[in-house]
Amino acid sequence: MVLNDLGRKINSAIQSMSKANVVDEKVFDEMLKEIVRALMESDINIKLIQNLRTNVKASVNLDENTGAVNKKRNIQKAVMDELTRLVDPGVEPWKPKKGKANVIMFVGLQGSGKTTTCTKLASFYQRKGWKTCLVCTDTFRAGAFDQLKQNATKAKIPYYGSYTETDPVQLAHEGVSKFKKDNFEIIIVDTSGRHKQEQELFDEMQQISSAVNPDSTIFVMDGTIGQAADGQARAFKEAANVGSIIVTKMDGHAKGGGAISAVAATRCPIIFIGTGEHMHDLERFAPGPFISKMMGMGDISGLMETVQDLKLDQNKDLMKKLEQGQFSIRDMYEQFTTILKMGPLSKVMGMMPGIPQELLAGSDAEGGNRIKRFMCIMDSMNAQELDGEGKEFVDEPKRLIRIARGSGTTVAEVETLLQQYKTFAAMVKKMGGQNGLFKNMQGMQQGGAGNPMLNQNRMQQAMKQLQSGGMPNIPGMGGMDIQGMINQMGGMSGMQDMMKNMMGGGGFPGMPGMGGPGGAGGGAGGMPDFSQMAKMMKSMGMG
Repeated sequence: MVLNDLGRKINSAIQSMSKANVVDEKVFDEMLKEIVRALMESDINIKLIQNLRTNVKASVNLDENTGAVNKKRNIQKAVMDELTRLVDPGVEPWKPKKGKANVIMFVGLQGSGKTTTCTKLASFYQRKGWKTCLVCTDTFRAGAFDQLKQNATKAKIPYYGSYTETDPVQLAHEGVSKFKKDNFEIIIVDTSGRHKQEQELFDEMQQISSAVNPDSTIFVMDGTIGQAADGQARAFKEAANVGSIIVTKMDGHAKGGGAISAVAATRCPIIFIGTGEHMHDLERFAPGPFISKMMGMGDISGLMETVQDLKLDQNKDLMKKLEQGQFSIRDMYEQFTTILKMGPLSKVMGMMPGIPQELLAGSDAEGGNRIKRFMCIMDSMNAQELDGEGKEFVDEPKRLIRIARGSGTTVAEVETLLQQYKTFAAMVKKMGGQNGLFKNMQGMQQGGAGNPMLNQNRMQQAMKQLQSGGMPNIPGMGGMDIQGMINQMGGMSGMQDMMKNMMGGGGFPGMPGMGGPGGAGGGAGGMPDFSQMAKMMKSMGMG
């Protein structure tokens, strides 16, 4: 995301202040000047920037008789608080309710990514167990129904539309009525867009709104327009009773910060931001975690939510085997399937505290293709080979040739997969048992039982601890000393160096098939060296 550049610049200004022996008015003003310059480059309104500068100065007392470390920490906290306030509209967004039909109407200008975002949101709720569907009422743009149909088919989401009906109000009424009868919980209505804010567009939106009576109206806005987002958001809010906003195209333009701050000024809550063209490229927006992630401090609550979406705890047999240190080739196949469900791994890594953004620049596509190739190899194995531990291939090497031919790969690739399986299985044995990591992970799952956000108060405490320079005590981790583990690895810088070695130029640590050029098997999108991970586990007291 381009806003990472803004985060780096603000971090650089804060670090320059932290290096000063004495924090006086001159050093403080120099830091603020750098932050102001970075915010202006992101097209944030000058009045909002002036307010931020004034509030930071007002909340920090340089004459206060406190230690240098505390003073620097107070300044950093004041900057973080004001940045969060800058993008916080101060309004709670609408949330759907389980067990009833929630009708959501999408509005916006043409070219803002409205139709694609409809499918992304439907897919988002579908992954969380909601029964979702799509209704296309865009009769203005040629190919609109075809686009929604293709997206919905790919995401396996039911849809409704027509090639012959030209009345969008009639389409909306028929589609919503049909899906309500079928007991769908999330009904998303995609409306027409225009090239500019025309009265005809607003009239049509109001007619559709009257026909379907939506529970929420979402305005989809192009993030590349920067400060102009203010006027556009206000116009749609007045015309269509917009309840919340999704800002798209946040992955490729420096003006995204200006768009978010401008929208926040209208007091209309942003609920998601679009960060790409794929189905998983839709991130839930919350001011605190957003700023924390932008500043390189991670997004703990987002990471936990992503892990919970995988529903790993529902596979009781696998979890029990992992706890006992047992791991077959079939189990590795299941883990590959889980990895592919997580979406872009660089996005997941970006939620982890202390991981530099430059480490996340590897090709997700290459890693994903590598995993699919290995799954193809395992598809050519029989039940005995999948449920075994690789001994069959040692006793009968001819099996390697059969599997390579059956999967359209080479014997060398089959051997690479088996070697990585052996290393990973050995690591699972070390991590299993009564005091292993998997036992702690189970405690972590139970620590958030019944609460999808793993106890918001404890999460907020964790984020505050991160912002003050410490590592959080993640709820349910069974008293694991995370800070002590990181210290054993040479501090945060030592951990980052280890990450670089493990990722081999941009892969995903500890996940088979997600390494870069330095991984086993060679070539871009290869697999990481699991000996590096074994060393890390040993340093953490798990080896």
